[in-house]
Amino acid sequence: MPDTPRNNLSIYDDAADRWWSDELRWVRTLKKMVPGRMAWFDRHVDWQGATVLDLGCAGGFMAEAMARRGAAVTGIDPAEDAIAAAKAHARSEGLDIRYEVGVGEALPYADGSFDTAVCVDVLEHVQDLETVVSEVHRVLRPGGVFLFDTINRNPLARFATITVAEDLLGLLPKGTHDPEMFIPPRTLRRILSAQGFTVDRFTGLGPRGIDRNGDFVFGRLPSTAIIYMGMARKAGG
Repeated sequence: MPDTPRNNLSIYDDAADRWWSDELRWVRTLKKMVPGRMAWFDRHVDWQGATVLDLGCAGGFMAEAMARRGAAVTGIDPAEDAIAAAKAHARSEGLDIRYEVGVGEALPYADGSFDTAVCVDVLEHVQDLETVVSEVHRVLRPGGVFLFDTINRNPLARFATITVAEDLLGLLPKGTHDPEMFIPPRTLRRILSAQGFTVDRFTGLGPRGIDRNGDFVFGRLPSTAIIYMGMARKAGG
């Protein structure tokens, strides 16, 4: 049998019509990760009134969480059907979120457009990481904050993400990730620094328990061996 295609981003469009239904376990997993991410991101940003870019927003889980905290959110993603689902759900919830189709390598925004950029479950998928980081730096205002998470590159991260999450538990569709695109923290720190960011300490993200539906509950972890979160700040401001 042929190898499973890797870094398969068509899954986001394929699941768009069920993004907010809780029917798909892997989509529920992404939704369950939002509170754990936000609990840590909340420490670094005052969302009220902030202009925020959600880069790689998919169907809008993070965008809605930030909008409910008072941010003016713009979400962008290459998955057209996922963007349509995000727009429809935001309207149904009475949330004023701007959504657009686009890629991180060529953001359609003027220099200094945002106070904060958020990028979760994305950096390990992009075709040109350095260009994406450069674009994020460009569209942030001086003093702006970049919040992100991604997957470490090592045998443990590969085992946990590919063998366990994709192949054994079905927490993600097979082929979601290409382990060759995973990013060691030192590499990401180097790229961020080269683009002019001051980089803060990274922290881990992962399962902290199981809820009554049998889904993982996610939160901050001391180890960055598998998934790690970070904050970087643009100079000035």
